[in-house]
Amino acid sequence: MVYGLGLTAVLVVLWLVLSGSYTLSGDHSILLVMTVVSLAATVGLAVRMRILDRETVPLAPLLPLLTYWSWLGREIVAANIAVIRLIMKPDVDIEPRLVRVPVDLRSGLARCVFANSITLTPGTVTVDIENDGFLVHALDNSFTAPEGFAEMALRTDVASDGKREEA
Repeated sequence: MVYGLGLTAVLVVLWLVLSGSYTLSGDHSILLVMTVVSLAATVGLAVRMRILDRETVPLAPLLPLLTYWSWLGREIVAANIAVIRLIMKPDVDIEPRLVRVPVDLRSGLARCVFANSITLTPGTVTVDIENDGFLVHALDNSFTAPEGFAEMALRTDVASDGKREEA
């Protein structure tokens, strides 16, 4: 029941964001009726198929995920500023590096999010993914601090599942 309500809430919010229609009057009445029918059919089919579970409706990691997105946004802005400062110097003195970043994450989702977060951050690109680590190309040596990657890995691990348990 909780997952059905959660799925309904997520779908309603998604519809509101994508449609931009926030009124119950006007020319949108047929759109509103079709939306309600679609939502009811979707949730009804999901209940009938018995696929509503923690994986289908991942509400538990919502707060850690939003926290991670806000942290990653700040990191992307800071990295943009660092790249701009680096390339705007009169004497462009960059030292590109390939570094191996050790990875010890609990799930494939966490590994995927971590690799994509590295690539989203300006100045770094995940070049290769192996079992025990990633090969990362960095625009400059200043972007290769191990503690920065460790913090991102820890935050990714927490955001992908909503909890951190030491094995």
